[in-house]
Amino acid sequence: MTGGLFLAFKPHQAAPSRPNIIYIYADDLGYAELGCYGQQKIRTPNLDQLAREGIRFTQHYTSMPVCAPARCMLLTGRHGGHSYIRGNYEMGGFPDSLEGGQMPLYPGAFTIGRMLQQSGYKTACIGKWGLGMANTTGNPNEQGFDYFYGYLDQKQAHNYYPTHLWENGKPVPLNNPVISVHQRLAPERATPEGFAYYQGKDYAIDRMAQKALAFVRQHRSEPFFLYLPYTAPHLSLQAPEDVVKEYVGKFDEKPYLGQQGYASTPYPRATYAAMITYMDKQIGALMQLLKELKIDDNTLVMFSSDNGATFSVGGVEAAFFNSVGNLRGLKMDVYEGGIREPMLARWPGKIRAGQTTGHVSIQYDLLATLAELTGYKQPFTTDGISFLPTLLGQPSSQKQHAFLYWEYPEKGGQLAVRMGNWKAVKTDVRKNRSGLWELYDLDKDVGETSNVAAQHPDLIRQADAIVAREHTPAHINDWEIINPKTAPKAAN
Repeated sequence: MTGGLFLAFKPHQAAPSRPNIIYIYADDLGYAELGCYGQQKIRTPNLDQLAREGIRFTQHYTSMPVCAPARCMLLTGRHGGHSYIRGNYEMGGFPDSLEGGQMPLYPGAFTIGRMLQQSGYKTACIGKWGLGMANTTGNPNEQGFDYFYGYLDQKQAHNYYPTHLWENGKPVPLNNPVISVHQRLAPERATPEGFAYYQGKDYAIDRMAQKALAFVRQHRSEPFFLYLPYTAPHLSLQAPEDVVKEYVGKFDEKPYLGQQGYASTPYPRATYAAMITYMDKQIGALMQLLKELKIDDNTLVMFSSDNGATFSVGGVEAAFFNSVGNLRGLKMDVYEGGIREPMLARWPGKIRAGQTTGHVSIQYDLLATLAELTGYKQPFTTDGISFLPTLLGQPSSQKQHAFLYWEYPEKGGQLAVRMGNWKAVKTDVRKNRSGLWELYDLDKDVGETSNVAAQHPDLIRQADAIVAREHTPAHINDWEIINPKTAPKAAN
């Protein structure tokens, strides 16, 4: 069994010839919001086809149940006790004039993009970044990506009709008016004209999808890595009228007027479903392009989500869509509903079609997986384990995690440790660092309904030991929930 920190990860297998790699990352998509994971109300035909033609993971996790740290850990291969970014540390404000992004990555961070650049890949990030603005050390063009297009600031991504997106460090205007998406709509203004305030002409998903297709066409003759962090179905609930029409009338619903934040819409349920289906449509167009360019067989495509479905804000109703199935918790929870994610992978001729795997994996494994895939030879630091053997149907070569670790400083401070089928959870850590653990047997109780901590003191001691070993002080006090007295002061 393997777990914890690898100081010198080196691939143990002979890697195949360098394939193209596409990693698609949905935003706030719940575990059960795809048809191939049991969704009944939302159509996702292209992702369902991807599942049929590849492998579907049933025990795959995000590294953190919220946006920025999940993205940092995905790209850098570190868990919550070691990661540089551990929470959504906001800088600036919502208006264009105050756009400041989130806490930036430090200079020269070892990211998947940087590793693949060093391996001869052309790299692109198209979508939502959330790890620093263009004028900071977090600029994606300085963090391993030859090309960037999309949102740098997560707050700007609350609006699907922004005034601009960013391309290689420069703002690119879009044909949209200024929209304050957190402006509530008074009941007397709940008219077609009133709702029209939240609509523009240039839909961000369309723009990002166009850039993704263009990047693939441009680099079809050389190895490329396309990291595609789409913003759907993250709030606000916004989509073109013709897209929403597919679902209008299918659900019993009433208008949402912004009373819980984010944009108002006459059809919140239809819009939410349409946003997921429309993202699925763009993914289908990308898959079709791979076939047209005859590079389908040499392209590994993966799909996952950064965290679970969002809680009751902005008009989203996770319970109505059964968004996390029978799992407990949502976004910002370290219970399964907040961290267990869909994960699909397809690579014709290399990944056998129609597979489902229960291999326990996590997104901070991706760095190690792609290092092994591409034959990267230089040592690097990671908390992850390559799941390439599972992709290639080599279970005897697949190493297993001794544990998975989550250290989440927000929503009161939360900890979670998965050890085999056992899951230890601790909440409200900021108020009570010596509080009691909860313990669940995921093999028998995936819904985390029966706390059996009192019957297994040995496992609680193991969880305590893992936290003591895996935690390193955060570089800002806001993220320090384990050893506050030893935390360094925030930088000026």
